[in-house]
Amino acid sequence: MEADITSQAVGLASNTDFSLWSLFLRADFIVKSVILTLIACSIYSWAIIIEKFKLFKKINIESEEFEEKFWRSKSAETFYNSLPANLENPMALLFKEAMQTLLKAKNKANLSDRMSGMLEVSIEKQISKIDKGFTFLATVGSTAPFIGLFGTVWGIMNSFQSIAISRNTSLAIVAPGIAEALFATALGLLAAIPAVVAYNKFNLDSKKYSQKLENFSKRFLSII
Repeated sequence: MEADITSQAVGLASNTDFSLWSLFLRADFIVKSVILTLIACSIYSWAIIIEKFKLFKKINIESEEFEEKFWRSKSAETFYNSLPANLENPMALLFKEAMQTLLKAKNKANLSDRMSGMLEVSIEKQISKIDKGFTFLATVGSTAPFIGLFGTVWGIMNSFQSIAISRNTSLAIVAPGIAEALFATALGLLAAIPAVVAYNKFNLDSKKYSQKLENFSKRFLSII
């Protein structure tokens, strides 16, 4: 009798498809919603990661070139007049705003203090543009595992309900439902781990670039 039950369980298990697509199709509406949400979060996270990676590489190279040209120029005003109209580099935009404020200033009293305050505000504005998308990465990194866990708990509850209805506790009956449930947790970790790593890296890169802008602004103020 035990041999018959074992052979039936093995036969059922061998006929069950455990591919990712089959696990998704067999899942109920709640688990499917969790899986689709995590896939969407993962795709959008990778889009942000790739975009920020290119951004930091670009602004670091362009800022080094800008600083080199700036300190080789004859005067700040001459260099300002030679700048192109469509600037995108944060350091170049910082310099442009500072020069516009400097050239428009009629009262030279306390000019250094006013320029210092303006540069601080401008740096914050540029860094806020760079940091756009960081909140999403942090949110995915902190919540995706819990979303996946919710899908897993829900899937396991459904598996136990199926066991109770069928009154069959063989592994062949339990395994598909458990596999579907664990698939949600795996997706949650798959979405969260790259998001956390990327957030920590880009946050550090942002702080380094902010320090670079502050150093440039201090050196620029010293020549006014």
